[in-house]
Order: sequence, then C-alpha cells, then structure tokens
Amino acid sequence: MNRVLLSGLFASSLFLSATALVQASGVPVGPVKPDAQAGATLYNEGDPSRGIVACITCHGPGGNSELSVNPNLAAQPHEYTYKQLVEFQPREDGAAPRRGADGAPSIMTSLATPLTIQDMLNLSLYLAEQPLTAPAAASNEDLVARGEEIWRGGIRERNVPACAACHGANGEGIPSQYPRLSGQFASYLEDQLILFRAGHRGNSEMMIQIAARMSDADIKAVSDYAAGLR
Repeated sequence: MNRVLLSGLFASSLFLSATALVQASGVPVGPVKPDAQAGATLYNEGDPSRGIVACITCHGPGGNSELSVNPNLAAQPHEYTYKQLVEFQPREDGAAPRRGADGAPSIMTSLATPLTIQDMLNLSLYLAEQPLTAPAAASNEDLVARGEEIWRGGIRERNVPACAACHGANGEGIPSQYPRLSGQFASYLEDQLILFRAGHRGNSEMMIQIAARMSDADIKAVSDYAAGLR
C-alpha cells in the first residue's frame, strides 16, 4: 500500500512540474506546466476561434453535471482526466482508443480533437480542484446487497476482483492510477462497463477483461452501488 501511495505522489509531483513526461499513450506532455485558471476559462467559455465548445455546456458548473448521460468531472484526479482526453483523440490510423457504442467514434472525439496538450492539462487540473457538490445517488434498494458484494469482494467464481481494490473502499480512486467513481451516475457507469465488455472502450485492457466476466445484472448492481458511495 505504501508503495502505491508513494507512486501516486511521485506521479502527481511530476505532473505539476515542468519536467518532460511521456504518458503511457505515447503522447508527450511536457515541458509544460498546467494552469488551472486557463483551464477554468476554457471550461466555461470554450474557444470559438479554435472550434472548442465550452465544457460547462454538457458537464455543468465546475464539472457537476445535471444530466446523467454526461459524467460528473469534478474532483476527478487530474492524471485520469488528462489520460481520457488524450484517448478520445484519434491516433494516426484515424481511430481513438476510447470509442462509443458499436465502436463508433464517441461524441467526445470531435470535442477533444481541437484541444492541445496544454489545453488538456489545464482543464484536468481545474476540474481536479473543483468540489463534487451534486453527486449522484444509488436508486435501487434491491441491488444494494449484490452491488456491495461485488464492490467489496468481487465475484470469485468468475475471477472478478473487488472494485474497492483499485477504486477505494468509498470509491475515491487512487490519484494517477484509478478514477473516482463515488457519486458518479449509475447509468453512466453501467454504459461504460458495457462498452469495456464489448471492447469498444479500448483504453484499459484490465477493465476490458474484468467487464467481460460480468453479467448485465452484475454491472447494473455494482454501478448503482458505486453511485451511492461517499
């Protein structure tokens, strides 16, 4: 556990320095230093001159979404948000690692494509500093027991690990490694697990393998449970 925490702290310090880095995706991210204020301006106003739409339009004030189809982004570790923005952008073959239903381009691909590395770093840091003031909640009492079982103990007979092992007991995530899931919309989490299972969201081999061993009922239960974690 200490090794994991030290790794996270080390990654965070590198992110905020001007040291040249290369993400796992192979995209260089330095030497640049994130600017949260510039991120706030881009998030709230966009940049029409570059075809960048204001993120607040879909993700709400400070990353607190008002629509379940659009995830909450507030308080998400900046490393994770940056990684997702990079992976929405198409690669040299024209395809993005993170795709939508049936493997079609995600709506985020067109929105993320105009963003520069600096833009993505700025947005990610800004969102990480915003409080999650409007978290989603669990809504199905019938799913609580099964959801908690999977979250805390996994599904042993199908080799599905406990979600808490990576995402934390309370869904807080581990900075630089795993996203925060607590307070995220259940329907959004369910959709993402289904995309992983189908291989359409191809930006995490580990999650593709885990989701492939989960049934629709498993996914629905653990998604609803995660939404209610605090």
